[in-house]
Amino acid sequence: MSLVKSSRIESIDILRGIVMVIMALDHVRDFFHYGSFTGDPTNLETTTPILFFTRFITHYCAPVFVFLAGTSAFLYGVKKPKQELFKFLFSRGIWLILLEIVLNNLLWKFDIYYSRVILQVIWAIGFSMFSLSFLIYLPKKILLLVGILIVFGHNALDSITAEGNTFTSIIWYALHQPNMVTISPEYSVGIFYPVLPWIGVMILGYNFGYLYKSDYDSSRRTKWLLLLGFGATVLFFIVRGINRYGDLVPWSVQRNFTYTILSFFNVTKYPPSLAYVLITLGPSILLLYGLEKIKNNITNFFLVFGRVPLFYYFLHIFVIHISAILGLIITGGNWRIMILDKNAFSNGQLLDYGYSLPTVYLIWVVTITILYFPTKKYMTYKAKNRDKWWLSYL
Repeated sequence: MSLVKSSRIESIDILRGIVMVIMALDHVRDFFHYGSFTGDPTNLETTTPILFFTRFITHYCAPVFVFLAGTSAFLYGVKKPKQELFKFLFSRGIWLILLEIVLNNLLWKFDIYYSRVILQVIWAIGFSMFSLSFLIYLPKKILLLVGILIVFGHNALDSITAEGNTFTSIIWYALHQPNMVTISPEYSVGIFYPVLPWIGVMILGYNFGYLYKSDYDSSRRTKWLLLLGFGATVLFFIVRGINRYGDLVPWSVQRNFTYTILSFFNVTKYPPSLAYVLITLGPSILLLYGLEKIKNNITNFFLVFGRVPLFYYFLHIFVIHISAILGLIITGGNWRIMILDKNAFSNGQLLDYGYSLPTVYLIWVVTITILYFPTKKYMTYKAKNRDKWWLSYL
């Protein structure tokens, strides 16, 4: 499997590609699994261990995506003046927020009236980049401290809650408390990714980029990867074991040992708790350590998805949503229930929709196989046309 040569750091792109492929599993489950529109796979009263694991493994996607976006931002600006990096992060951040609102919501909902706009991970990355564009002017040690304080300290704000649609409430929803905001009887906005902790994750990713500077000693980097990855993972077990801080929902003893383990790992994503960040980024950094010197057909496969993540992200949502509609047409169902407007969840049509979990995994494998070819073609095109500035936004 030949790939176009690139100056990008392969281990970072491979890790990003791995989580992008795993992310598709979660989104296939969203559109195909029975009960996905009406239930929660992490609800210990109704889930099964395999369903919980299917959801848990995809927890790695968002934090790795955000963290490595910060790393890529640092590497982009290594040999550029701060003003140029500011301009890139500022403009790209605004661009991603617009893409979230206009394109991503359309692909997820197929609702041309935008009656229910949801702000998800692309919004979080965009706003974090926008914020980082100003924060890069801080001294690097101060910036690192800010990132650590946010990630380790934001759970102290869990007890602060807001209600209603006042200006201050909406600001708090955007920062730390996920909620729906009613604009009118016909329109609403769901802030599912409060940005404060994600800004902290991106700041840490930005500082993490120092390890990948061209003049940084590779043996020293691998030691840091091992230390940071192992340290974060161990710290997760300590924080979660103490069970006093670091997650909105403490774990508890359940009906049997298996479900007690599930409770222990049932960490909060909205907003991402300290425990959630530790158990996702810790093992991911260890995987980076393992990927330092590995190159084969498997890593080349994941590299394709990791080099053009934004293109792949929007393409995979479109393909999965279209596939769900085609599945309903083939099976004689009502394909219109896949138009996820403001009435989609109130008319009861989604209650009996869905397929088994093995079918979900099969659809996931087929989807990734299909997506590989256009993604690779775009990756090749982008690598051969580095002079086209607009490609950096896609």
